[in-house]
Amino acid sequence: MRIGILGAGNVGAALGRVWTSEGHDVLFGVPDAKNERTRKALAALGSAGLAGTNAEAGAFGEVLALAVPWPVARQAIESSGNLAGKVLIDCSNPLTSDLKGLTVGLNTSAAEQVAAWAPGARVVKAFNTIGAGNFGRAEFAGQTADGFYCGDDAGAKAVVKNLVEDAGLNPVDVGPLRNARWLEAIAMLWIDLAVNQGWGGDHAFKLLRRS
Repeated sequence: MRIGILGAGNVGAALGRVWTSEGHDVLFGVPDAKNERTRKALAALGSAGLAGTNAEAGAFGEVLALAVPWPVARQAIESSGNLAGKVLIDCSNPLTSDLKGLTVGLNTSAAEQVAAWAPGARVVKAFNTIGAGNFGRAEFAGQTADGFYCGDDAGAKAVVKNLVEDAGLNPVDVGPLRNARWLEAIAMLWIDLAVNQGWGGDHAFKLLRRS
């Protein structure tokens, strides 16, 4: 599969690494394809990775992943061209600058805002409730961390389910896109534990159900 990743920071680079290891081709959409961060991300991918503009990533990808900080998310989407019909994975969290809260929430979500900015795109929320350092290494005491995802398009969710598995996570469909409101709150808890409570990145969430 051809995947355009908007952003080559921690999340984008980690997704690029695990997806290329599973045989996918990746093109990072970035403001500067020659900066140090992008060069480092590409070096980890070998010949399976490329970098270009957001528009080039939008044209390249059968799937697009939004992996930029929330303040520049709209610009990244709108500079990616017409995304109608494409699967657009929103990996973002609308964090405050002090990492102690969300700027969007409760009655809407970042994912729903992304859908409004990308009319016709098949938006799925995923990859936002666990630190990027755990992609590809999500085993905790014999259990695989859950990778929660939600969206309104069943076909798009089927594609994302496979990409969640490719990232080493246990895929868990948690319903329609509006449930991104709660995934983003879960992400805020993960971040608060990691940063403000001093846990670091080696923790994850697991949904337990009786069969």
